[in-house]
Amino acid sequence: MIENFKRIQATLAKSPHLLRLGRLFSETVLIEVDGNEYYLSFEKGHITRIEQGPSRKTPWRFALRTDAEALNKFWQPRPDPGFHDIFGLVKIGRGRIDGDILCLVKNLRFFKEVLGIARTQEGVSA
Repeated sequence: MIENFKRIQATLAKSPHLLRLGRLFSETVLIEVDGNEYYLSFEKGHITRIEQGPSRKTPWRFALRTDAEALNKFWQPRPDPGFHDIFGLVKIGRGRIDGDILCLVKNLRFFKEVLGIARTQEGVSA
């Protein structure tokens, strides 16, 4: 999973469109997959740090919690209905969003496109 996030980090660093969208986003986000925690720290749209948890010392603004199978389906080039969007995962009961929902909604397009980067990469799996 860490390797997937590192590939997303590298691709994001070369994506001026996404960096422009995220230029005001400087937060830490928790991604939990099958109980394993991953903290993505963003600074002005760049992923500056990726840490594996659990950690009680790492504050996060919002969290996306899901299972590996759902994340694999989300990362397919043409995901099935319900797996095409983070809110789709929540709607079908395969995901949960916790924390500051307003921060997520303010940066929704950026965050969804960053997670969607993995759809265009080969060899990505949760």
